[in-house]
Amino acid sequence: MSREWISEGLYEGWRQELRVDRLLARTKSAFQDIAVFENVDLGRVLMLDGVVQITERDEFVYQEMLTHVPLLEHGDAKRVLIIGAGDGGVLRRVLEHNTVEKAVMVEIDGEVIELSKKFLPSIAGDAWNDPRAEVIVGDGIEYVTNAADGAFDVIIVDSTDPIGVGEVLFTDSFYKHCARILSANGIIVNQCGVPFMQADELRDTSARRAQFFAHVSAYVAAVPTYVGGFMTLGVAAKGAVPGRQPVDVIRARAEKAGIGAACRYWTPEMHVASFVLPPYIAKNLPR
Repeated sequence: MSREWISEGLYEGWRQELRVDRLLARTKSAFQDIAVFENVDLGRVLMLDGVVQITERDEFVYQEMLTHVPLLEHGDAKRVLIIGAGDGGVLRRVLEHNTVEKAVMVEIDGEVIELSKKFLPSIAGDAWNDPRAEVIVGDGIEYVTNAADGAFDVIIVDSTDPIGVGEVLFTDSFYKHCARILSANGIIVNQCGVPFMQADELRDTSARRAQFFAHVSAYVAAVPTYVGGFMTLGVAAKGAVPGRQPVDVIRARAEKAGIGAACRYWTPEMHVASFVLPPYIAKNLPR
């Protein structure tokens, strides 16, 4: 029996195909095309506008590194803002930190949230019902623009690449407001693409944020379905330089927050090592 294959057009001369063993949902929301399907190798897969966002098989790599690294770099994050991340995975990982008092998640596309709740329940777990969570279906740009000065300790931006609905999350105005609403030691992180093929994302994002943050850096994670090598996670800080904490400090912070035992990728050692960048990536950071 023949099955449909979905083609992900990654770059001009490079694409990957995923077999659809069972189509669970395919719809066009007010913002984007959404598909959820099962694949024999990856489990359930979420695609937006034909681009893989998350899979059950490897979501732990991206979610753990996008969340645990900035929170533990900060060391005392109590108020966290999440922009995007409609599958709920980042919210789940943030709330695993028992030191977090409030997590606000702002996702522009309510369809992504509802389909994730229905077809990808393992991604978010019980995070949707955590009393510390506030989930808002709305415009992240508008939320950041109107938020109070110093309202958050960490901002995590889990967006698509800077095209379409995600483009406005990579602007000077957005980063200026993010810096304003972060506390004195605040940190912001977001995905900056696969620099082997998308070096401009890391380079341009880092240059923009350097206008508003004292320290701009990046770290890496190997996410199998984000093909092309390392995924970079760009980080900017108002306080301490990211990536300078020793392993024993990160371990102590993780133990205090209750993080570690359930992780499948993040460890204190991986945390520290992820900031060691090969030259082809490091050259795209501000000097």
